[in-house]
Amino acid sequence: MPHSDRAQSPPQGAFPGLPPFPDDVPTAPLLRISLDKLLDHDPEEEERCWQACCDLGFFYLDLRASNGADSVGDITENKSSEDGNHPGEALLRDADQLFQVMNGFFDLDVKEKVKYDFADQGSYFGYKGYGEGIVDKEGTRDRNEFYNISKDDILNLTPALPSPEVLTTHRPLYASYINLSHTLCTTLLTLLTPRLPLTPTAKQSGGLPPLHALSSPSGDQIRFVRAPPQPPPTTTTTSQSSPIALGEHTDFGSITILFNRLGGLQVRLPPSISPVPPSTPSTSPSPLCQDGWTYVRPLPGHCIVNLGDALSILSSGILRSNIHRVVAPPGRQGEVTRWSLVYFCRPGDGVRMRGIVEGEEDGGEGEVETAKEWIIRRALGRRRVGGWEDSGGTEGRSMREKGGR
Repeated sequence: MPHSDRAQSPPQGAFPGLPPFPDDVPTAPLLRISLDKLLDHDPEEEERCWQACCDLGFFYLDLRASNGADSVGDITENKSSEDGNHPGEALLRDADQLFQVMNGFFDLDVKEKVKYDFADQGSYFGYKGYGEGIVDKEGTRDRNEFYNISKDDILNLTPALPSPEVLTTHRPLYASYINLSHTLCTTLLTLLTPRLPLTPTAKQSGGLPPLHALSSPSGDQIRFVRAPPQPPPTTTTTSQSSPIALGEHTDFGSITILFNRLGGLQVRLPPSISPVPPSTPSTSPSPLCQDGWTYVRPLPGHCIVNLGDALSILSSGILRSNIHRVVAPPGRQGEVTRWSLVYFCRPGDGVRMRGIVEGEEDGGEGEVETAKEWIIRRALGRRRVGGWEDSGGTEGRSMREKGGR
Protein backbone atom coordinates (compact mmCIF):
# COMPACT_ATOMS: atom_id res chain seq x y z
CA MET A 1 0.00 0.00 0.00
CA PRO A 2 1.47 3.40 -0.92
CA HIS A 3 2.74 5.41 2.00
CA SER A 4 0.47 8.36 1.19
CA ASP A 5 -2.65 6.17 1.49
CA ARG A 6 -1.74 5.38 5.08
CA ALA A 7 -0.69 8.90 6.07
CA GLN A 8 -3.17 10.82 8.14
CA SER A 9 -3.80 14.44 7.14
CA PRO A 10 -1.67 16.59 9.43
CA PRO A 11 -3.54 18.98 11.72
CA GLN A 12 -3.52 22.58 10.62
CA GLY A 13 -1.90 25.03 12.99
CA ALA A 14 0.57 27.85 13.08
CA PHE A 15 3.24 28.81 15.56
CA PRO A 16 2.55 32.13 17.30
CA GLY A 17 4.26 35.15 15.77
CA LEU A 18 5.32 33.35 12.58
CA PRO A 19 3.80 33.30 9.09
CA PRO A 20 1.67 30.19 8.51
CA PHE A 21 2.87 27.35 6.35
CA PRO A 22 1.34 27.96 2.90
CA ASP A 23 -1.33 25.64 1.55
CA ASP A 24 -0.19 25.77 -2.07
CA VAL A 25 2.84 23.47 -1.84
CA PRO A 26 2.92 19.66 -1.76
CA THR A 27 4.04 18.12 1.53
CA ALA A 28 5.63 14.86 2.63
CA PRO A 29 3.15 12.17 3.75
CA LEU A 30 4.72 11.53 7.14
CA LEU A 31 2.75 9.30 9.48
CA ARG A 32 1.74 10.82 12.81
CA ILE A 33 2.72 8.49 15.65
CA SER A 34 1.41 8.99 19.19
CA LEU A 35 4.00 8.80 21.96
CA ASP A 36 1.29 7.93 24.46
CA LYS A 37 0.19 4.96 22.35
CA LEU A 38 3.77 3.75 22.04
CA LEU A 39 4.21 3.95 25.80
CA ASP A 40 0.98 1.97 26.18
CA HIS A 41 2.42 -0.65 23.77
CA ASP A 42 -0.52 -0.22 21.41
CA PRO A 43 0.09 -2.97 18.78
CA GLU A 44 -1.35 -1.00 15.86
CA GLU A 45 0.66 2.11 16.69
CA GLU A 46 3.84 0.10 17.12
CA GLU A 47 3.29 -1.48 13.71
CA ARG A 48 2.69 1.94 12.12
CA CYS A 49 5.92 3.21 13.67
CA TRP A 50 7.83 0.18 12.36
CA GLN A 51 6.44 0.71 8.86
CA ALA A 52 7.37 4.40 8.94
CA CYS A 53 10.94 3.45 9.89
CA CYS A 54 11.17 0.99 7.00
CA ASP A 55 9.31 2.91 4.28
CA LEU A 56 10.58 6.49 4.59
CA GLY A 57 12.53 6.72 7.83
CA PHE A 58 10.72 9.95 8.76
CA PHE A 59 7.62 10.45 10.89
CA TYR A 60 5.90 12.93 13.19
CA LEU A 61 5.85 12.03 16.88
CA ASP A 62 2.93 13.58 18.76
CA LEU A 63 4.35 14.51 22.16
CA ARG A 64 1.17 15.91 23.66
CA ALA A 65 -0.55 14.19 26.57
CA SER A 66 -3.56 12.36 25.21
CA ASN A 67 -5.74 13.58 28.06
CA GLY A 68 -4.50 17.15 27.73
CA ALA A 69 -3.02 17.16 31.23
CA ASP A 70 0.47 16.83 32.63
CA SER A 71 -0.46 14.07 35.03
CA VAL A 72 1.50 11.27 33.42
CA GLY A 73 5.18 10.99 32.91
CA ASP A 74 7.92 8.35 33.09
CA ILE A 75 8.88 7.48 29.53
CA THR A 76 10.73 4.32 30.49
CA GLU A 77 8.16 2.38 32.46
CA ASN A 78 4.72 3.97 32.41
CA LYS A 79 3.20 7.41 32.29
CA SER A 80 3.33 8.35 35.95
CA SER A 81 6.35 9.86 37.63
CA GLU A 82 7.22 11.43 40.94
CA ASP A 83 7.16 14.98 39.61
CA GLY A 84 3.97 14.45 37.58
CA ASN A 85 5.53 15.44 34.26
CA HIS A 86 4.35 13.82 31.07
CA PRO A 87 7.50 12.90 29.09
CA GLY A 88 6.34 14.43 25.83
CA GLU A 89 5.05 17.60 27.45
CA ALA A 90 8.30 17.90 29.43
CA LEU A 91 10.30 17.59 26.21
CA LEU A 92 8.16 20.28 24.57
CA ARG A 93 8.78 22.61 27.53
CA ASP A 94 12.53 22.01 27.39
CA ALA A 95 12.48 22.69 23.65
CA ASP A 96 10.65 25.98 24.17
CA GLN A 97 13.29 27.09 26.67
CA LEU A 98 16.17 26.02 24.42
CA PHE A 99 14.85 28.12 21.53
CA GLN A 100 15.30 31.11 23.85
CA VAL A 101 18.77 29.97 24.93
CA MET A 102 20.04 29.62 21.35
CA ASN A 103 18.74 33.08 20.54
CA GLY A 104 21.03 34.52 23.19
CA PHE A 105 24.05 32.67 21.84
CA PHE A 106 23.58 33.53 18.18
CA ASP A 107 23.17 37.21 19.12
CA LEU A 108 26.81 37.27 20.29
CA ASP A 109 29.37 38.99 18.09
CA VAL A 110 30.85 36.61 15.52
CA LYS A 111 34.34 37.25 16.92
CA GLU A 112 33.14 35.77 20.21
CA LYS A 113 31.37 32.82 18.61
CA VAL A 114 34.35 31.68 16.52
CA LYS A 115 36.35 31.18 19.72
CA TYR A 116 34.30 28.00 20.14
CA ASP A 117 34.95 26.49 16.69
CA PHE A 118 37.02 23.40 17.48
CA ALA A 119 37.22 21.87 13.98
CA ASP A 120 40.97 22.47 13.78
CA GLN A 121 41.28 20.37 16.94
CA GLY A 122 39.50 17.43 15.29
CA SER A 123 36.19 18.05 17.09
CA TYR A 124 32.74 18.61 15.62
CA PHE A 125 31.40 20.02 18.90
CA GLY A 126 31.11 23.76 19.38
CA TYR A 127 30.44 26.42 16.75
CA LYS A 128 30.26 26.31 12.95
CA GLY A 129 29.95 29.71 11.33
CA TYR A 130 27.78 30.78 8.41
CA GLY A 131 29.27 29.54 5.14
CA GLU A 132 31.85 27.32 6.85
CA GLY A 133 30.28 24.06 5.67
CA ILE A 134 30.32 22.48 2.19
CA VAL A 135 26.94 21.41 0.83
CA ASP A 136 27.85 19.68 -2.45
CA LYS A 137 30.69 18.33 -4.56
CA GLU A 138 31.02 21.70 -6.30
CA GLY A 139 32.10 23.23 -3.00
CA THR A 140 29.00 25.40 -2.49
CA ARG A 141 28.96 26.96 0.96
CA ASP A 142 26.12 26.44 3.42
CA ARG A 143 23.74 29.17 4.57
CA ASN A 144 23.44 28.55 8.28
CA GLU A 145 25.35 28.60 11.54
CA PHE A 146 25.08 26.08 14.35
CA TYR A 147 26.41 25.10 17.74
CA ASN A 148 26.84 21.48 18.90
CA ILE A 149 26.68 20.55 22.60
CA SER A 150 28.21 17.21 23.56
CA LYS A 151 26.12 14.77 25.59
CA ASP A 152 29.30 13.40 27.16
CA ASP A 153 30.32 16.89 28.28
CA ILE A 154 26.95 17.68 29.86
CA LEU A 155 26.68 14.31 31.64
CA ASN A 156 30.29 14.59 32.88
CA LEU A 157 31.52 11.59 30.91
CA THR A 158 34.34 13.71 29.49
CA PRO A 159 36.03 16.96 30.58
CA ALA A 160 33.93 20.05 29.94
CA LEU A 161 34.58 21.89 26.69
CA PRO A 162 35.06 25.66 26.71
CA SER A 163 31.77 27.47 26.13
CA PRO A 164 30.48 31.04 26.41
CA GLU A 165 28.87 32.10 29.67
CA VAL A 166 25.55 32.67 27.92
CA LEU A 167 25.41 28.90 27.35
CA THR A 168 27.25 27.56 30.42
CA THR A 169 24.54 28.74 32.81
CA HIS A 170 21.99 26.38 31.23
CA ARG A 171 23.75 23.04 31.73
CA PRO A 172 20.91 21.62 33.90
CA LEU A 173 18.46 22.36 31.08
CA TYR A 174 20.72 20.60 28.57
CA ALA A 175 20.93 17.57 30.87
CA SER A 176 17.13 17.43 31.13
CA TYR A 177 16.68 17.70 27.37
CA ILE A 178 19.36 15.06 26.71
CA ASN A 179 17.83 12.60 29.17
CA LEU A 180 14.31 13.04 27.82
CA SER A 181 15.43 12.84 24.18
CA HIS A 182 17.70 9.85 24.71
CA THR A 183 15.05 7.91 26.59
CA LEU A 184 12.61 8.59 23.77
CA CYS A 185 15.21 7.19 21.37
CA THR A 186 15.64 4.13 23.59
CA THR A 187 11.88 3.58 23.42
CA LEU A 188 12.11 3.52 19.63
CA LEU A 189 15.20 1.29 19.59
CA THR A 190 13.42 -1.14 21.93
CA LEU A 191 10.44 -1.22 19.56
CA LEU A 192 12.62 -1.90 16.51
CA THR A 193 14.86 -4.59 18.00
CA PRO A 194 12.46 -7.59 18.12
CA ARG A 195 11.29 -6.87 14.58
CA LEU A 196 14.77 -7.21 13.10
CA PRO A 197 16.18 -10.66 12.14
CA LEU A 198 19.16 -10.26 14.48
CA THR A 199 22.12 -12.62 14.55
CA PRO A 200 22.28 -14.88 17.61
CA THR A 201 25.11 -12.77 19.03
CA ALA A 202 23.12 -9.54 18.61
CA LYS A 203 20.02 -11.11 20.19
CA GLN A 204 22.00 -12.33 23.16
CA SER A 205 23.48 -8.88 23.72
CA GLY A 206 20.09 -7.17 23.63
CA GLY A 207 19.97 -5.75 20.13
CA LEU A 208 19.99 -2.01 19.46
CA PRO A 209 19.55 -0.36 22.92
CA PRO A 210 22.88 -1.53 24.44
CA LEU A 211 24.69 -0.08 21.42
CA HIS A 212 23.29 3.34 22.38
CA ALA A 213 23.73 3.39 26.15
CA LEU A 214 23.40 6.87 27.64
CA SER A 215 26.40 6.22 29.88
CA SER A 216 28.68 5.19 26.99
CA PRO A 217 30.92 7.80 25.32
CA SER A 218 29.37 8.70 21.98
CA GLY A 219 28.81 11.46 19.46
CA ASP A 220 25.34 12.26 20.83
CA GLN A 221 24.71 15.97 20.79
CA ILE A 222 22.27 18.85 20.96
CA ARG A 223 22.43 21.20 17.99
CA PHE A 224 21.22 24.80 17.79
CA VAL A 225 20.74 26.06 14.20
CA ARG A 226 20.05 29.51 12.82
CA ALA A 227 19.49 30.20 9.11
CA PRO A 228 18.75 33.78 7.98
CA PRO A 229 16.04 34.46 5.40
CA GLN A 230 16.96 32.72 2.16
CA PRO A 231 16.63 34.20 -1.36
CA PRO A 232 13.54 32.88 -3.13
CA PRO A 233 14.25 30.48 -6.01
CA THR A 234 13.88 31.61 -9.60
CA THR A 235 14.02 29.93 -12.97
CA THR A 236 17.58 31.27 -13.34
CA THR A 237 18.81 30.10 -9.93
CA THR A 238 22.37 28.73 -10.03
CA SER A 239 24.23 26.56 -7.52
CA GLN A 240 25.88 29.66 -6.07
CA SER A 241 22.58 31.52 -5.68
CA SER A 242 20.55 28.47 -4.73
CA PRO A 243 18.46 29.00 -1.59
CA ILE A 244 19.84 25.86 0.07
CA ALA A 245 20.83 26.22 3.71
CA LEU A 246 22.02 22.64 4.06
CA GLY A 247 22.64 20.37 1.08
CA GLU A 248 21.19 16.91 0.49
CA HIS A 249 22.51 14.32 2.91
CA THR A 250 21.64 11.45 5.19
CA ASP A 251 22.20 11.82 8.93
CA PHE A 252 25.31 10.23 10.44
CA GLY A 253 23.83 8.59 13.50
CA SER A 254 20.87 6.46 14.52
CA ILE A 255 17.91 8.68 15.44
CA THR A 256 17.38 12.41 14.98
CA ILE A 257 14.80 14.36 16.98
CA LEU A 258 14.02 17.69 15.34
CA PHE A 259 12.04 20.71 16.46
CA ASN A 260 11.45 23.56 14.03
CA ARG A 261 8.65 26.05 13.51
CA LEU A 262 9.12 27.07 9.90
CA GLY A 263 9.19 24.98 6.74
CA GLY A 264 12.46 24.45 4.89
CA LEU A 265 13.18 20.80 5.61
CA GLN A 266 12.63 18.70 2.51
CA VAL A 267 12.77 14.95 2.02
CA ARG A 268 13.39 13.35 -1.34
CA LEU A 269 10.60 10.85 -1.79
CA PRO A 270 11.37 7.55 -3.53
CA PRO A 271 9.20 6.67 -6.55
CA SER A 272 6.95 4.43 -4.44
CA ILE A 273 5.80 7.32 -2.23
CA SER A 274 3.68 10.22 -3.44
CA PRO A 275 3.47 13.67 -1.79
CA VAL A 276 0.31 15.06 -0.27
CA PRO A 277 -1.04 17.44 -2.92
CA PRO A 278 -1.57 21.08 -1.91
CA SER A 279 -5.07 22.05 -0.80
CA THR A 280 -4.80 25.16 -2.99
CA PRO A 281 -3.15 24.52 -6.36
CA SER A 282 -0.29 26.88 -7.14
CA THR A 283 -0.18 28.88 -10.36
CA SER A 284 3.64 28.81 -10.25
CA PRO A 285 5.00 25.62 -8.62
CA SER A 286 8.27 26.08 -6.75
CA PRO A 287 11.40 24.86 -8.57
CA LEU A 288 12.44 23.49 -5.17
CA CYS A 289 9.64 20.90 -5.37
CA GLN A 290 11.00 18.83 -8.25
CA ASP A 291 12.73 15.46 -8.63
CA GLY A 292 10.92 14.07 -5.58
CA TRP A 293 11.85 16.93 -3.22
CA THR A 294 8.94 17.71 -0.91
CA TYR A 295 8.52 20.02 2.08
CA VAL A 296 7.87 18.69 5.59
CA ARG A 297 5.25 20.81 7.35
CA PRO A 298 6.17 21.54 11.00
CA LEU A 299 3.36 20.69 13.43
CA PRO A 300 2.81 22.25 16.87
CA GLY A 301 3.09 19.71 19.68
CA HIS A 302 5.14 17.32 17.55
CA CYS A 303 8.77 16.61 16.81
CA ILE A 304 10.01 15.22 13.53
CA VAL A 305 11.88 11.93 13.92
CA ASN A 306 14.14 10.46 11.28
CA LEU A 307 16.52 7.53 11.17
CA GLY A 308 20.16 7.91 10.21
CA ASP A 309 22.89 5.89 8.57
CA ALA A 310 23.86 3.95 11.67
CA LEU A 311 20.48 2.20 11.90
CA SER A 312 20.46 1.60 8.15
CA ILE A 313 23.90 -0.02 8.38
CA LEU A 314 23.18 -2.00 11.56
CA SER A 315 19.97 -3.35 9.97
CA SER A 316 21.62 -3.93 6.55
CA GLY A 317 19.15 -1.59 4.89
CA ILE A 318 15.93 -2.84 6.49
CA LEU A 319 15.57 0.48 8.30
CA ARG A 320 15.68 3.53 6.05
CA SER A 321 17.99 6.54 6.25
CA ASN A 322 16.41 8.93 3.75
CA ILE A 323 18.07 11.79 1.88
CA HIS A 324 16.92 15.24 2.98
CA ARG A 325 18.02 18.87 2.82
CA VAL A 326 17.13 22.34 4.11
CA VAL A 327 16.09 25.02 1.63
CA ALA A 328 14.28 28.37 1.71
CA PRO A 329 11.01 28.05 3.63
CA PRO A 330 7.98 28.33 1.36
CA GLY A 331 5.94 31.48 0.88
CA ARG A 332 6.15 34.27 3.43
CA GLN A 333 8.02 31.95 5.79
CA GLY A 334 11.10 32.51 3.64
CA GLU A 335 11.23 36.12 4.90
CA VAL A 336 11.86 35.00 8.49
CA THR A 337 14.96 33.69 10.27
CA ARG A 338 14.66 29.93 10.72
CA TRP A 339 15.65 28.30 14.02
CA SER A 340 16.00 24.57 14.66
CA LEU A 341 16.69 22.43 17.71
CA VAL A 342 18.05 18.92 17.19
CA TYR A 343 19.09 15.92 19.27
CA PHE A 344 21.28 13.37 17.50
CA CYS A 345 21.37 9.88 19.05
CA ARG A 346 24.38 7.89 17.86
CA PRO A 347 25.97 4.52 18.67
CA GLY A 348 28.69 4.31 21.29
CA ASP A 349 32.11 5.41 20.05
CA GLY A 350 33.46 1.85 19.82
CA VAL A 351 30.49 0.29 18.00
CA ARG A 352 31.53 -1.15 14.62
CA MET A 353 29.53 0.16 11.66
CA ARG A 354 28.35 -3.13 10.21
CA GLY A 355 25.16 -5.17 10.11
CA ILE A 356 23.92 -7.15 13.10
CA VAL A 357 21.17 -9.02 11.24
CA GLU A 358 21.13 -12.52 9.78
CA GLY A 359 23.44 -12.89 6.83
CA GLU A 360 26.10 -10.64 8.37
CA GLU A 361 29.31 -11.93 9.89
CA ASP A 362 29.37 -12.06 13.69
CA GLY A 363 33.14 -11.82 14.09
CA GLY A 364 36.20 -10.14 12.72
CA GLU A 365 37.23 -6.56 13.12
CA GLY A 366 38.44 -6.07 9.55
CA GLU A 367 38.64 -2.49 8.34
CA VAL A 368 35.16 -1.56 9.52
CA GLU A 369 34.96 1.96 10.93
CA THR A 370 33.88 2.58 14.49
CA ALA A 371 30.96 4.93 15.08
CA LYS A 372 33.39 7.61 16.26
CA GLU A 373 35.54 7.29 13.13
CA TRP A 374 32.44 7.31 10.92
CA ILE A 375 31.05 10.50 12.48
CA ILE A 376 34.35 12.40 12.51
CA ARG A 377 35.01 11.54 8.86
CA ARG A 378 31.57 12.67 7.78
CA ALA A 379 31.27 15.77 9.97
CA LEU A 380 34.74 17.22 9.47
CA GLY A 381 34.93 16.25 5.80
CA ARG A 382 32.25 18.83 5.14
CA ARG A 383 34.23 21.54 6.85
CA ARG A 384 37.06 21.58 4.29
CA VAL A 385 37.40 22.20 0.58
CA GLY A 386 37.83 18.90 -1.24
CA GLY A 387 36.43 16.88 1.64
CA TRP A 388 32.96 16.29 0.21
CA GLU A 389 33.76 13.06 -1.64
CA ASP A 390 35.25 11.54 1.52
CA SER A 391 32.30 12.55 3.73
CA GLY A 392 29.63 10.34 2.22
CA GLY A 393 27.34 7.93 4.03
CA THR A 394 24.49 5.78 2.74
CA GLU A 395 23.20 8.34 0.22
CA GLY A 396 23.92 5.94 -2.63
CA ARG A 397 21.36 3.40 -1.47
CA SER A 398 18.93 5.83 0.18
CA MET A 399 16.69 6.09 -2.87
CA ARG A 400 16.16 2.35 -3.14
CA GLU A 401 12.63 0.99 -3.40
CA LYS A 402 11.06 -0.42 -0.26
CA GLY A 403 12.35 -3.88 0.52
CA GLY A 404 15.86 -3.45 -0.91
CA ARG A 405 18.80 -4.75 1.13
